[in-house]
Amino acid sequence: MSVIVIAVVVTALLFDFTNGFHDTANAMATSIATGALRPKVAVAIAGVLNLIGAFLSVEVARTISSGLVDDTKITPVVIFGGLVGAILWNLLTWLLGMPSSSSHALFGGLIGATWVAAGADAIKFAGVVSKVLIPLVLSPVVAGIVALAATYFAYRIASRGEEGTITRGFRLSQIVSASMVALAHGTNDAQKTMGVITLTLITAGSLPADAGPPLWVIASCGVAIALGTSLGGWRIIQTLGKRISEIQSPQGFAAETSSAAVILTSAHLGFALSTTQVCTGSIFGAGAGRRLANVQWGVAGRMALAWLLTLPAAAIVGALAAWVAASGTLGTVLVAVFGVAIAAGIYTLSRRTPVTADNVNDVPAPQPVAVGA
Repeated sequence: MSVIVIAVVVTALLFDFTNGFHDTANAMATSIATGALRPKVAVAIAGVLNLIGAFLSVEVARTISSGLVDDTKITPVVIFGGLVGAILWNLLTWLLGMPSSSSHALFGGLIGATWVAAGADAIKFAGVVSKVLIPLVLSPVVAGIVALAATYFAYRIASRGEEGTITRGFRLSQIVSASMVALAHGTNDAQKTMGVITLTLITAGSLPADAGPPLWVIASCGVAIALGTSLGGWRIIQTLGKRISEIQSPQGFAAETSSAAVILTSAHLGFALSTTQVCTGSIFGAGAGRRLANVQWGVAGRMALAWLLTLPAAAIVGALAAWVAASGTLGTVLVAVFGVAIAAGIYTLSRRTPVTADNVNDVPAPQPVAVGA
């Protein structure tokens, strides 16, 4: 295995790590916000289940490795550039506490790098549209509608029970539903890095075309995303748990159950959707499903803008990184040094206003417009 292939594999695992802490909120934000799980316990459970989920399917990995770009027209250097673009976008949106899509950052970086290196003919636009763009548009809408309906029925079912008993019951149920989302996240998102590493090995001639990910790739990606998840990603947890709506236990259960159903179904079908968009859509749907709840639609607008920017922004950075790296060993080193410097700068900025397990819920939640559920 050449030095550049090793470098790409390591960079892919670093992306997988950032994907983990960037997306922990998808599974655990609502459970932490409602008090169903203590913050550190929640992220530990999510980490373990992300690891288990990584071994459940490889359909999404096959979509990434053979369904988006022509592996005969690119090299590992191109993939390296795409990964740099994805990592930097993940870190920037994490700094801002913005739940953008790690998946679309990866796709954007890879597409931009491929385009500048091999031209538009190397991109399988039919696969991009059917496996990426259509799920991008539909998945948060579907998840939101399902969560809205689930929230409505949850409150109808609970309307005749004692409030304390109902709250305890839904909090216990949230442990199960949040765990299912964490499992689904590992099943869907860990596979995307598996697909990138498999694509790298194919372009380097280490695997035949259309090969699935080897066991060591599956295991390493599962471990990387689990480690990232276990760190928390508290900034985005705070946004999803506290800045969208005052989430109650029935809403949290409805949002998590809806998200798990959509993500697991899509993973089975090989759709490389964004778990972030699914879970965010579910939270907005659950917020709207409670009568008189105050949903912060301005936050939704900012999130939608970030979603629209993710693909082109990551593509531009990925294209630039691939162009520089393709100039030779010095170019690859310069891209790596630049990427590390930017990442260090983002981390330094984050320490000025730290968000941790101890203060993740210390945000005044939006108040309902009237008393009642």
